[in-house]
Amino acid sequence: MSVFGCANKSRFVQFISTLTYWHISTFILLFFTSCDQFLDTLPDNRTSIDTQQKISQLLVAAYPDANYAVLAELSSDNFVDNNAILPVKLAPFERMHDEIFSWSDVTSSTQQDSPSYVWERCYAAIATANQALKAIKELEETDPKIDLATQKGEALLCRAYSHFILVNIFSHTYKDEIASKNDKGIPYITEPETKVSVQYIRESVQSVYAKIQQDLEDGLSLITNQNLVVPKYHFNKQAAAAFAARFYLYKRDYPNVVKYANQALSANPATILRDWSINYDNSDAITYDYISKDNACNFMILPTSSLFGRIYGTRYGHNGEAMYGSTYGPGPTWTNSLPCFDGKLYIVGQQDYGVFFPKASEMFEYTDKVAGIGYTHIVRAEFTAEETLLCRAEALVYLNRISEAVNDLQMWNQSHLAPKALTESLIQNFYRSTDSIFVNPLNNRMISQSFAISSNQLPFIHCVLHFRRIETMFDGYRWFDIKRYGIEIERKIAGKGTDILKYDDPRRAIQLPQEVITAGMEANARKSTPVSTGSYKKWK
Repeated sequence: MSVFGCANKSRFVQFISTLTYWHISTFILLFFTSCDQFLDTLPDNRTSIDTQQKISQLLVAAYPDANYAVLAELSSDNFVDNNAILPVKLAPFERMHDEIFSWSDVTSSTQQDSPSYVWERCYAAIATANQALKAIKELEETDPKIDLATQKGEALLCRAYSHFILVNIFSHTYKDEIASKNDKGIPYITEPETKVSVQYIRESVQSVYAKIQQDLEDGLSLITNQNLVVPKYHFNKQAAAAFAARFYLYKRDYPNVVKYANQALSANPATILRDWSINYDNSDAITYDYISKDNACNFMILPTSSLFGRIYGTRYGHNGEAMYGSTYGPGPTWTNSLPCFDGKLYIVGQQDYGVFFPKASEMFEYTDKVAGIGYTHIVRAEFTAEETLLCRAEALVYLNRISEAVNDLQMWNQSHLAPKALTESLIQNFYRSTDSIFVNPLNNRMISQSFAISSNQLPFIHCVLHFRRIETMFDGYRWFDIKRYGIEIERKIAGKGTDILKYDDPRRAIQLPQEVITAGMEANARKSTPVSTGSYKKWK
């Protein structure tokens, strides 16, 4: 795949200049740090952050530059084992793909896209946010008249979001206040570290969610778009509200999902959804559309260091049932694939390897063009109007506001150029078959009885999950939906037979990095330890 098109070169250079500044800022921060065997990055008092401008510059590095999509997508049902002849020799990072795909502990790599890299870069971002908060407190004590509310709000939101990523990757899904007290979460770090080898403990999932909520609510009360040169590269007001909607969806607090989604989406969401009627010249144009700061649907854009773009055309691909169940399959108002994807799904190499959608294309930042070396980037549209709209639709179903949920689903349906209008009856008819690939059994052992799904609500939840699977393809969110609903996956692995990930399988919590376990932190259980659950019921 190409790196960038000539027509978009100036936009690429502009964006990469921001990425380069990001790298420089991160380097400056890391230069003044000491190492910790658990979190790897510990800011200390040698850094002098004593002005409002310096705090704003420091916060550039408070966003994790790790892409968790490889971990999440390969763990989900969005990828299959093609068992095809590889076009090249097996690369080292592909051995890691074998481990992730088989839900095994990752021991072959600590580089980009590995559990180690996600863990390290999220905690590095948290360390930066904590250093900024410490500097803000000191400046406010020195000068009571200084206004650092926006910077404080951004730091709190950054700290909350990195912990949110970590707990959803490395722990079991949030269930309810009681059950989640028994599940191991991750360390929640709220102070800058000045000591080496601090002994951290894993808090419960419930405790981590409570602290994320506190930081989130505090940040929401402070965040503005003031002093943000390019708001889409930061937690702006829309992105913060979209984060809140997603957080409360995972926490199953549906009134708050609607409250914050409303704030992010405005009164008429249809006017800000992605325009799929554009006749894109090539795949690069689609890539840039997904990371354009001028697109109203892109609430926040996050550059990451990732090799995800190189997975296509190797052993694992978006193919077979994974492809048919999402991007290249029918729906309640369309046959074959959604019209918005016509001409935009690209076959990777031979037909055997499936298709790829250029939203996840690699952008290569050359440091030496002659030598052909540099940084590999995947730029993520971390919060979008479309995903937030589907968060609201799911919450509305649980609140028994079915007609409003269908209105949201129809907005998504229409924006993706579906030939028919979506109705309640079409949803009920399409998602009623127990033999359909679009109707995955949902297991409420993963959730509390207070959130049980009625038979009337069920087809609409299946519709939301189907639309979410399509919308968030290659972002990693399908894995979180699988965890939230206890969806079981049957996986065929070449040379190993069939493996089934049950609703209570401990492997749903990705194993902590090996070096973290070696240093003394409690590992995730892999055998016999039951996951704390509620009462049993399975829907389809």
